[in-house]
Amino acid sequence: MAAEQDPEGRAAARPLLTDFYQATMALGYWRAGRARDAAEFELFFRRCPFGGAFALAAGLRDCVRFLRAFRLRDADVQFLASVLPPDTDPAFFEHLRALDCSEVTVRALPEGSLAFPGVPLLQVSGPLLVVQLLETPLLCLVSYASLVATNAARLRLIAGPEKRLLEMGLRRAQGPDGGLTASTYSYLGGFDSSSNVLAGQLRGVPVAGTLAHSFVTSFSGSEVPPDPMLAPAAGEGPGVDLAAKAQVWLERVCAHLGLGVQEPHPGERAAFVAYALAFPRAFQGLLDSYSVRRSGLPNFLAVALALGELGYRAVGVRLDSGDLLQQAQEIRKVFRAAAAQFQVPWLESVPIAVSNNVDEEALARLAQEGSEVNAIGIGTSAVTCPQQPSLGCVYKLVAVGGQPRMKLTEDPEKQTLPGSKAAFRLLGSDGSLLMDVLQLAEEPAPQAGQELRVWPPGAQEPCTVRPAQVEPLLRLCFQQGQLCEPLPSLAESRALVQLSLSQLSPEHRRLQSPAQYQVVLSERLQALVNSLHARASP
Repeated sequence: MAAEQDPEGRAAARPLLTDFYQATMALGYWRAGRARDAAEFELFFRRCPFGGAFALAAGLRDCVRFLRAFRLRDADVQFLASVLPPDTDPAFFEHLRALDCSEVTVRALPEGSLAFPGVPLLQVSGPLLVVQLLETPLLCLVSYASLVATNAARLRLIAGPEKRLLEMGLRRAQGPDGGLTASTYSYLGGFDSSSNVLAGQLRGVPVAGTLAHSFVTSFSGSEVPPDPMLAPAAGEGPGVDLAAKAQVWLERVCAHLGLGVQEPHPGERAAFVAYALAFPRAFQGLLDSYSVRRSGLPNFLAVALALGELGYRAVGVRLDSGDLLQQAQEIRKVFRAAAAQFQVPWLESVPIAVSNNVDEEALARLAQEGSEVNAIGIGTSAVTCPQQPSLGCVYKLVAVGGQPRMKLTEDPEKQTLPGSKAAFRLLGSDGSLLMDVLQLAEEPAPQAGQELRVWPPGAQEPCTVRPAQVEPLLRLCFQQGQLCEPLPSLAESRALVQLSLSQLSPEHRRLQSPAQYQVVLSERLQALVNSLHARASP
């Protein structure tokens, strides 16, 4: 897929976005005559992030895009030649020039699926040299995307289904690519929209945003709009001077609130009028540039009521400092009282949005019962994942030439599971998730309603389970250089996230001290592990 045909192609990783030892191993494989040996790797993580019991699989669309475009350019090969030994056989570099992913096969968890430790997010098979070179880029594309999506899902679980969540962390992100990835996969994980315009253009993420304090404070109150007239929303009747109409309403609002008409800042009001003239159907006031109670609120009400007289309705207010929960409650009381005083029922339900370093703890407070907050903007906590900055995905060799390979190490957690594998999710009769099963690829699939003997982690003997439903987890998505089936849209993957989370039990879904979801091994896979251990023992 050429970048000019696919605007997202500009965001794809390049082949040299990799670790140098991938190139040195490539030379070693080639020199040993093993470049085309059939090999299989698995990409997975060892522990769920953030102390939780689940993660989300994400980044697959970026991986597919990378694989389809994978080709070393002349400049790439020339650079490798400059950093590898000067006596390297030129035939090796000719081999590199001919590389692509036409012989690579990828099986993957669908994007937005629940993922658990040890279960492959990707299975990558093909010529050994090529699939080795893919390690670092694929890890880079999957690890952060999955981490951000999981973080977003946690924030959505805390917020509940009704609060609107806006990701607004681009300016806090780890560079432009990190910002685009964070915006994309925060949306997949459950956010409603993003402030990132590029994520909207390239990925179809809904974009949202209104105005900053700089817009408000840039006005002094002496500015005269070049065209202060605003036509009624219905399109019939003469235009009205919105600034003059807002001034009339200001006197009534201040009298209602017990304020002097000179207290609200004139520059703030001028900014609100200017914004309302530009966006009469989407007017939102930022209330805390000066004083919320004495300036922001009365100025907003004056402009909103002036618009209302012309048939428009303000879409909200935003707070960006102070005690957000308390201020929202106070503002809602003012809205209700003003709605009754001025007989404008719509005013009492004007949405209240908040932002300002919102993390999980602050979000839980803003989402509590009785909160008057309707929308929450989250920046740093969404894009930097401060509780855990990395998912820790790994990419491990499991088979070469059809023979299983296993990493044996003194650290049991770092030992790998050998062989080409299949993965299945077992469900109960109510659709709830019971456990995931890893087995050798040649084994028959588990059957619904039939007993299955499996080995839980660290168990001394197997246990028996009888699933009511069985779902295969890994789908063939890339083969012979092409997609095997169309990838779902980002919105469809986002919907899969919410469906998947709904199937997870409350004990596994809770964010603090959850019960750990079981990933078990088939008897044959456990027997293979045991035999390779025994073979390696002195």
